[in-house]
Amino acid sequence: MPDTRDPPPTDEGWYALHDYRTIDWDAWRDATDRERKRALAEVTDHLDSHLAVEDADAGDSALYSILGHKADILILHLRPTSAHIGALERRFEQTEFARFTERETSFVSVTEASGYSERARDYFEGELDEDSGLYNYIQTRLKPTIPEATHVCFYPMDKRRQPEQNWYDLGFEERADHMEAHGDIGREYGGKIVQMITGAIALDDWEWGVTLWGDDLTDMKDLLYEMRFDPSTSQFAEFGSFYIGRHIEPSDLPALLAGEVVPTEGDVSMDADAAGPVHPGAVSANGGHGAEQAHESEPDHDEHAEDDAAEAEEADDDSGGPPMDGGESVTEETDDLVGRLGKVGLRMGEDYDDGSFGLLLHSDADAQELADELDGLRENFEHYDTHVTSVVRAQQGRSAIVSIWDNERAADTAEGFLTDLPGVDDGYRGPLGDGTSAETEAESETDHTGDDAEGIRDELADLDVYAGQPHGEDIYALVLYSETDLDELTEEVASMSDGFDRYDTHEGTDVYDDPDSEQAAVVSRWETADAANTASEYLSDLPGIVGWADEGDGFETMGMFYTVKPDYRETFVERFAEVGELLAEMDGHRDTALLANVENENDMFIASRWDAKDDAMDFFRSDAFTDTVDWGRGVLDDKPRHVFLA
Repeated sequence: MPDTRDPPPTDEGWYALHDYRTIDWDAWRDATDRERKRALAEVTDHLDSHLAVEDADAGDSALYSILGHKADILILHLRPTSAHIGALERRFEQTEFARFTERETSFVSVTEASGYSERARDYFEGELDEDSGLYNYIQTRLKPTIPEATHVCFYPMDKRRQPEQNWYDLGFEERADHMEAHGDIGREYGGKIVQMITGAIALDDWEWGVTLWGDDLTDMKDLLYEMRFDPSTSQFAEFGSFYIGRHIEPSDLPALLAGEVVPTEGDVSMDADAAGPVHPGAVSANGGHGAEQAHESEPDHDEHAEDDAAEAEEADDDSGGPPMDGGESVTEETDDLVGRLGKVGLRMGEDYDDGSFGLLLHSDADAQELADELDGLRENFEHYDTHVTSVVRAQQGRSAIVSIWDNERAADTAEGFLTDLPGVDDGYRGPLGDGTSAETEAESETDHTGDDAEGIRDELADLDVYAGQPHGEDIYALVLYSETDLDELTEEVASMSDGFDRYDTHEGTDVYDDPDSEQAAVVSRWETADAANTASEYLSDLPGIVGWADEGDGFETMGMFYTVKPDYRETFVERFAEVGELLAEMDGHRDTALLANVENENDMFIASRWDAKDDAMDFFRSDAFTDTVDWGRGVLDDKPRHVFLA
């Protein structure tokens, strides 16, 4: 047990800068139209680039118009280092627009996580599995994504150090009790408010900064009003000035300065689809670091109430499932559960076996809240041999709860518990596969994922063919085809790719044109299968999709990173035509196409389909292919990779 006045352990993440500016309206009115247009054009480009985080490998930024007299705009930046934050300040001052502004105030801090609970201390002592819900939750607090909610509210705060109200003189357990009670209030506003806690001790004049996001300002008012009556606030909290703002885009600045209503095409909302993709592979959705935390208090809100079901008395059941309990069924039968689970990143042969029985429940509750509660349930489930896995995933603005069991009867029993989780209102249930064993599945000729893909890579490596492991890491690719107008598709993909670029797992998303077809290919490459599967949710919204590369029968290979030296492009295309004639004569070959990146004609992509894997491997083993590979070393800038679909 910690000593009486031991501080809770802490961990820090990204640096934060809240930069508040007022407009010098007299100077703006006195400026010529040409000066104003030039200043707006320059600052729009400046802010666009930094909101897209072009200045760093990670982070986030947002722009707000401030209501009231305290400021006119807020520029909020999150970056990995203080050097990045300092550079952002100086670069803004170098813009022409900066001379029409004055800095009203600023707040420098760093995202922070701390904890009083035993579970939270497991994280700080390195005893927490990196795949656990709590670990991923803390990571979303340290490296958060700014939600595109309508409103933002920021205020700094301290803990009181008065003789009769000194937070730092309280015993450890008393502080922990305060934090737990305070957090219970915040959790009631999950789904309405997202919160970011940043620490500022030794960085600014206040000890912490609290940033809240939400669509309805009255939700923030109600939350903070309720918290005023909590002892951790009423007895121990001191606050600075409150700043309220509305989210805007840099392109809204002309309308803002002209006194028009912005955003001009309707307010943004806190919907996860509008906010852009979540960090692929992460447990929680955009805002998963959010309102379930305790507000207005020392930021140690990793502790959550333990699930009652985890403490329930176990009872024997001949189904091999957990004890009977829970609410009414909300699921409907489906024979396409395998496909639905694939969309949330669970694959047969990797996460479960053919012949299992699954549940997929949907909830409007925050994904991290569900993940934390499911941790308790899972401890109960894992007493039973029939339990395969139970996880939470974020899915297009909602949360998905997946629970897989060896048989239907065990799943039925588990469903009673799962329907009691917050926000669960509908879902699906059904068998997973037709009972064919995972081993048989992996040996099928048409399978090109998982262990089979690894085997293919090994065999290709023996043939001196570079097979999807750049810099020692796998590449997982998504390939879809669209019949929409090429310019429209390119614009849509470029916007989506900009959102993907904020994630380290993103290797690139591009459009490739096939001159011999009315279809273009969209290729999205990721470091992990989970990241690729998460990205597929957003790629599915692209216009004119006619199919994915891994649909249908046969076996498909993806030859990527055929980056040709410019002087050899024409020669490479001619050589491909010769290889195409050879392929047309091979048994099992269906079709092969050479596509070029619309943004870089020297970047080629080769899609080839065969009747079966063995037919493709016969080609890779052929002398003709070996000769082509040897020849390619002189004309390519990089080694091509034969990638197998995620």
